[in-house]
Amino acid sequence: MVKRCNDTEFINFLQTELAISPTSIGVMLRHRESDSAPLPMILWQYGLVSLDQLTQIFDWLENKAQVSICSWVIEMEI
Repeated sequence: MVKRCNDTEFINFLQTELAISPTSIGVMLRHRESDSAPLPMILWQYGLVSLDQLTQIFDWLENKAQVSICSWVIEMEI
């Protein structure tokens, strides 16, 4: 099974790399359950990130997924 990045790591990325405010992150987390949409889409849907920032988020998530897959493959070979 492939590990997904945890919320803390994702939130840290949003705050440090994209300068997303704690208020915006709070909005995203409050709408997580009711919207049942991926967190990046909630940010975009509510106008909390630009399209460019959304692209950066998806690039970051893709990179994290690739790193997790590589780690998983290496662990399986050991």
